[in-house]
Amino acid sequence: MSDRTADITVLIVAYKSRKTIPACLDALAQQTVRPARVLLLENGSPDGERLTAEDIPDSVTFIASDENLGFAGGNNRLARQAETGWIALLNPDAYPEPDWIEQLEAAIARYPEIKLFGSTQIAAGHADRLDGTGDVYHFTGLAYRAGYGKPRATLPEEGEVFGPCGAAALIDAALFQTLGGFDEHFFCYNEDVDLAYRARLAGHRCIQLRDAIVHHDGYGSSGRRSEFATYYGVRNRLWVFLRDTPGWLFWVMLPGHVAVTLLLAISSLRFGLGGVYARAIRDALKDWERIRAERKHLHATRSVSSWAIARSMSWNPVNLLTRGADVRPYRRR
Repeated sequence: MSDRTADITVLIVAYKSRKTIPACLDALAQQTVRPARVLLLENGSPDGERLTAEDIPDSVTFIASDENLGFAGGNNRLARQAETGWIALLNPDAYPEPDWIEQLEAAIARYPEIKLFGSTQIAAGHADRLDGTGDVYHFTGLAYRAGYGKPRATLPEEGEVFGPCGAAALIDAALFQTLGGFDEHFFCYNEDVDLAYRARLAGHRCIQLRDAIVHHDGYGSSGRRSEFATYYGVRNRLWVFLRDTPGWLFWVMLPGHVAVTLLLAISSLRFGLGGVYARAIRDALKDWERIRAERKHLHATRSVSSWAIARSMSWNPVNLLTRGADVRPYRRR
């Protein structure tokens, strides 16, 4: 590891991560520029799968939680202990290339007005395959990780995206605190989309960095079509749409969102997840009073127009089906 230190604290929330965390921490130990600090939370894993302080190098600050706080609550807890100007979120199944921190530090200098950055994600063990090139928010009210499963040759140039994927993101620490961190009601899934959305409503933009690279396993602790992932993914994306979508844009997008939600509900029956899907929708709507109150406050204080939010979304119907990237040339205002 280099002797030079960046003004960045790396946050890792680990749940059932005994198999992946050694490689993750080893990759951090090989960085050409050191993070100021690495904070790791053992997030209430079951007995027999919990990490202990003995499993973690002395260079990493180890914190244990008896209960699972979720990705949202776990990162919030770690962020409160960060003392640097920037926090870098890193999944325990993501393995950064040696210059990852160096690339993040260079981006801070290159874009002094930007407070959010995303990393290129390569599928771990498949160097020619992408795992993600930033989060896209689609006009149907669904978000997706762009580029998932596509050839690495299709990796877009550096530019602006709707938001960073939380598996490997860099966020200004003061902005994170100003936004209240992640919404802990979400627990996990779509909390990074919600944070990026709220940042956009406050006038902030995000740059997707082509050369800040991590290799990511993905779905390491939950499974892509598990009941857990289905429930939280469905419930939380409805919360994002209902609370965050501003003004007239909400009504323009509502028919498409309802239609896609119904199509996905029918699709869930193929995998035996129809009941879970219905429960997620029910629970999302049961919380309407809270969502409505938060929506009222959020949009009373936002600093950008509905047009600005609309322009940051993808309006290409094909993109949703193909996970097409939506990285745009960055133009300073």
